[in-house]
Amino acid sequence: MRLKNKTALITGGNSGIGLATAKAFIAEGARVAITGRNRATLDAALKELGSQNGESRAIAVQADATDIAATERAVAEVAKAFGRIDILFANAGIPGATPIGGTTLEAFEAVLKTNVTGVFFTVQAAAPHLNDGASVILNGSVMSQMGAPGSSAYAASKAAVRGMARVMASELAARNIRVNTVSPGATRTPIWDKSAPTADAKVQLEKRLAGMIPLGRLGEAEEIARTVVFLASDDASNITSAEIFVDGGTNGSPVGGPMLRG
Repeated sequence: MRLKNKTALITGGNSGIGLATAKAFIAEGARVAITGRNRATLDAALKELGSQNGESRAIAVQADATDIAATERAVAEVAKAFGRIDILFANAGIPGATPIGGTTLEAFEAVLKTNVTGVFFTVQAAAPHLNDGASVILNGSVMSQMGAPGSSAYAASKAAVRGMARVMASELAARNIRVNTVSPGATRTPIWDKSAPTADAKVQLEKRLAGMIPLGRLGEAEEIARTVVFLASDDASNITSAEIFVDGGTNGSPVGGPMLRG
């Protein structure tokens, strides 16, 4: 098991990519703490994560990533429970349409507050509790590169995540702490629920998105999780300041697949 006896903290670990990663970490031998805003979904996630040999491998701490004081308290609580932290996956983030001519300051800043400010202060809160040699993974997005209409705040926030990861990798290198970014493409998670609230709408949305992806399908949360496990493990011991796209070729080969398939 690649993460045996390791301890991990995952923000936004109560659903989607965060929950899939928590499951993958536990399967690789880690103890995991997840955070999230909603107590009910945290409790449901803990139930899904289950136990091994009658012992729970996970704890859940309620905290909103935009509440810096709450984040600091949550990290301190996790560090007290685990002793030290070996892996941090700063995963919590929100989408948000911000088209030119139809966006309020409040809507724009809400995306940045969660996806940029929240991520920075999560890492800052965790840094004193990280073991030397720890691994920090930030959740980016292919959208930072795509220029998709209506996504200015989200795209800017994920470009900021990439930039922050490189700075953090430089600052924490003296402690042999690696900092990397995983950048998903369109992935089947609850992030689409608001834009496609019905089953039929989801089918149509997925069909449209799949047509733009070279591999012809959405990704699965488990596929992102496997990449995070790699970055968290000693298999990636000489990788820092890197960004790995898990996007079915959307970023690197946006034309060939759809053109040839058609």
